[in-house]
Amino acid sequence: MKELLIKTDNEETAVALLENGILMEIYFERSRDRHLLGGIYKGMVQNVLPGMQAAFVDIGLAKNAFLYVEDILPASSGERGVHKINELVKVGQELLLQIIKEPVGSKGACVTANPSLPGRFLVLLPGGNYLAVSRRINDEEEVKRLKELVGEFLPAGMGAIIRTAAAGVSRDEVALEVKNLVKQWKRIQGKAAAAGAPALIHRDLDLVQRIIRDININEEIKIIADSAETRERILELIPESLSGLPVETFYGARDDFFSEHMVEPQLAQALYRKVWLKSGGYLIIDQMEALTVIDVNTGKFVGSHDLAETVLKTNLEAVTEIARQLRLRNLGGIIIVDFIDMDNAADKERLLTALIEETQKDHTRVIVLGITQLGLVEMTRKKIGQELSRSLETECPFCHGKGRVLSEESVAIQIRREIGKVAEEACAPTVYVAAHPAVAAYLIGPYARNLQALKKRFGKVIQVKGAPEMLMSEFIVRPSEGVGECGAVAPVTVGQYLTVRIEEQHQDRKEDGIVRINGFVVDVVGGGTYLGKEITVRIEKVLPSSAKAVIAEKSA
Repeated sequence: MKELLIKTDNEETAVALLENGILMEIYFERSRDRHLLGGIYKGMVQNVLPGMQAAFVDIGLAKNAFLYVEDILPASSGERGVHKINELVKVGQELLLQIIKEPVGSKGACVTANPSLPGRFLVLLPGGNYLAVSRRINDEEEVKRLKELVGEFLPAGMGAIIRTAAAGVSRDEVALEVKNLVKQWKRIQGKAAAAGAPALIHRDLDLVQRIIRDININEEIKIIADSAETRERILELIPESLSGLPVETFYGARDDFFSEHMVEPQLAQALYRKVWLKSGGYLIIDQMEALTVIDVNTGKFVGSHDLAETVLKTNLEAVTEIARQLRLRNLGGIIIVDFIDMDNAADKERLLTALIEETQKDHTRVIVLGITQLGLVEMTRKKIGQELSRSLETECPFCHGKGRVLSEESVAIQIRREIGKVAEEACAPTVYVAAHPAVAAYLIGPYARNLQALKKRFGKVIQVKGAPEMLMSEFIVRPSEGVGECGAVAPVTVGQYLTVRIEEQHQDRKEDGIVRINGFVVDVVGGGTYLGKEITVRIEKVLPSSAKAVIAEKSA
C-alpha cells in the first residue's frame, strides 16, 4: 500500500511517499527557495563560445544559464548536429528558454530553447512535431490508440510525449488536457511577446500541485494531509478521474505528523554515507557533482553455506536498497556500483536482471548499461531537481566538503615545529599552547611524558590547554611569562571527588579512560571499560596540564 504524506506550513512544504511504511521518496519546497525546474524565461544571450558549442544567457538569475547547441533546434527538425552555435544565436539576441537542470554549486541553470508543458496524461511539445509514448505502456494496441487519440486533437506543428498515466483514459479526458495545454502555451507566447529580457514568463506548479498532477490513476495510493485546510486544497486539485482517491487528515500535532509515520529517522539515514542492510551487509554511497559511486560490502553477514551464496544474497539485497536510495536521495547522472565480486556468470545475469526490475519501479528514467571489464555496474539516472543532500545540507565550512580533517597527530607535529620557533626567538621562560582537547592530549602524552620531553628539548616550560571551542586544525602557540594564562591553574585538586563521564579510551592504554574538564585532561586509571558511562573518581595527582585519577570505591 502506498501512502502520500503532505505536510505544509508557512516555511516549508514536505511530501513523503511511503510503500508499506518504508520511505521511498521525499520532496521539500521552502518559502525562501524558488522552484526553478520547468520555469520558462525570456533571456538575452551574453556570450557565445564556439569552442564549447554553447552560449551563456542572462535569464535574471544569479548566474547566467548554459545553453548547449543541441538544445536550440527541436529534435524533430533533423538539423541537430549540423549547425554551429554561432550560426544559431548571437550576443544580444532574445530567446524563450526553459530550465531543464537547476543551478548546482558554482554552475548556473541548464536551459533549452524547446520548452515543454507537462500535464497529467501527456507532455506538450510546442515545437516538437512528433509523438512518443512512455516505454512503460507495453500494450501495442493501447500505444496505437493513444497516438491516434492525441494526434486527433494536437494542433499542426506541435508534438507530445504520452505519459504512463494515459493508459486507459477516455477520449474526452485527452481532448480536455490537450486543449488546456495549448491554451496555456498561447498565454505564455503572449506574455513573452510583451516582456523584455530577462524576465520570468511562466513558473511550474508548486510542490503539492505537481505531486497531485503526477499521481498515476492506475496506482493504489492513499493521501494523508496534516490539516483540514491542506486536505481541502488537495480535493480541489484532484481531477474527476481521481475522485475516488482516499484523502485523509492526520489528527494530531503537526510536529508529530512525520514522526508518527517514522519518516524522520528514515530521512536522517538517507543522509548517511553508510547504509546498513538487514542481513548485516552495508552500502557506502559517495556523491560527486556528476558521479555517484556505491560500494557493496558483506559487513557482519557471514552466510550459512558457502561464500558464493553469501555474496549473491548480499548483492541481491543490495539491489533493492540501491534502487530505493536512488529514489530517496534523488541521485542523478552517472552511477557506478561496485558489487561484491562474483565468478558465476549465471549469478551475474541474475543480479543485472534484478537491478533492472527494481529500477523500473522508479518514475525517473534509469538505464542499466551492464558490467564493465573491471566488474563494475554502470547506470545512469536522469537528473531531475536537487539531490536530497543538496536540499537539506550545506558544505562544511571547516573541511570544505572533503569530509575529513587533519588528525591530532598531524596537528601536534605542526605545533611542535611552532613551539621550536617560539622557543628559539622568545626570551620568555614559558611557551603557551592552546589546541583542540584531542590534540592537547596527544601533545601531553601519558603521564605528561611528551610534555616533559618538549621541555627538555627546548629548555622551556610548555603549558598546554585543551580548548573545546577550537577546531581540530586550530591552535595558538605564543611566549608566556607563565602567570595568569588560561589553563595555568588546574581546575582539579588532589583528593577531590568528581562524577564524570568517560569520553574515550586512552590512546596508549585502552584500559584507562580520558575525561576533559574545561579542556583539562584527566587520565582515569581503569576507566576504559566505562566508556560513555558516568562514574565517580578521585584525583590522585595533578600535573601542569593534566591529572591522574582513580575510580572511587562506590563506582567500582
